[in-house]
Formats: sequence, structure tokens, C-alpha cells
Amino acid sequence: MKRRDFSLAAAAMTLAPLAANAQAPAFKSGKDYVTLGKPVPVDTPAGKVEVVEFFSYNCPHCAAFEPKLEPWVKKLPPQVAFRRVPVPFVGNDVETKQKLYYTLEAMGKVDEFQMKLFQAIHVERQRIFGDAAVIEWAGKQPGLDAKKFEETFKSFGVASKAKRASQLTEAYQVAGVPAFGVAGRYYVDGELAGSMDRALQVVDFLAAEARRG
Repeated sequence: MKRRDFSLAAAAMTLAPLAANAQAPAFKSGKDYVTLGKPVPVDTPAGKVEVVEFFSYNCPHCAAFEPKLEPWVKKLPPQVAFRRVPVPFVGNDVETKQKLYYTLEAMGKVDEFQMKLFQAIHVERQRIFGDAAVIEWAGKQPGLDAKKFEETFKSFGVASKAKRASQLTEAYQVAGVPAFGVAGRYYVDGELAGSMDRALQVVDFLAAEARRG
């Protein structure tokens, strides 16, 4: 979803299976991805390549992409450290949605609830909008401790992570979501790559290049 007009071509979300043994195509900086002028600090130790997915729970394109992203993440090599970052745009309750993600992360519940949230918002059309609605939603979910969720959601730690997420989004100059940052050096999205399928291939290519130094 574009940062300003919140639109991406629906065709960009058509994802084909990756050919695991296919020869890596030649991707070019400035055409298929952007090389950042100023490197972004990463949270990974030496020997690991950080891959960041920028997303929003409010973004329908992120919702459509998630079923393809999850199996791709599971196949990443051990040298690649993947994490998600909720962006401070798309909708009018962006900080709420950022805190929602970081609350689930703190509780170790992202894998369990990531797809459920996209389903609830974009398929079931539940009005999970604003802090009160998020806390109410959490209180109805089997497997979530409602009291712990609310305490974590309102915590300073979660608010700090939301702020850092916004700073990272700006540092990578994220133009729309879903999008990726690789190794603190590269930015990729569906518009640059031509499709989200090709964006995943570009990320694989860049991660391999980063591993080689």
C-alpha cells in the first residue's frame, strides 16, 4: 500500500512459487531495489543478515501477502534474521496498530495471531480501530491473557518500540507496504521489483550478497 495514496496494483500481489534451484537473476540497484545513501543500524549480531518486513495491519495488500510471506520466512537460511516492523502510516490509528504488534511480540504471540488479525480486519471486517477496540478484541481471544495484554499494550516498553519503528521506517525511506529492508543497506518493495513475488527474489539475492560481505 503506497504511503501517500495507499494504492498498489492488485496484480503486484500475484505470487508464484519460487524456483529454489533456478539461477539467480541479475538485479540492479536503482532499478530493482534502492541502495541507501546512509546505512541504517541493524539489531543483529555479526555474521547475521537482518531482513525487515515493513507492514501495517490496516493494509489490504499486506493481508494478501502474508500467506505467501510466512512459508518464505520459514525457508530462510539460519544466517538471515527476519523481523517485522509496523509502519506509522496507513489509516488513522497507526500508533495503536504498532502497539498491537509489539504487544503480541512481547507476549510471544505473533505467529499465532498475525494471520488471525489480518483475517479479522480485512475478511470479517471487524472494527478493531483505536486502543479501546484493540483491548476489547484481545479480551475475546482464546490463548491471550487479557490482563497481561492490556498491561503490556499500555507499557513504556511497547510505546518505545513503536517510536523506534517509526524512526526505522523513515531511515529506510519506506514508500509503501509491504516492503523490505535488507542488511541496513537496501530497500525493496513491489513497485520497484515489479511484483511482490519478484521482491522476494530480490531480497534473497541481496541477503546472499550481504552474507558474502
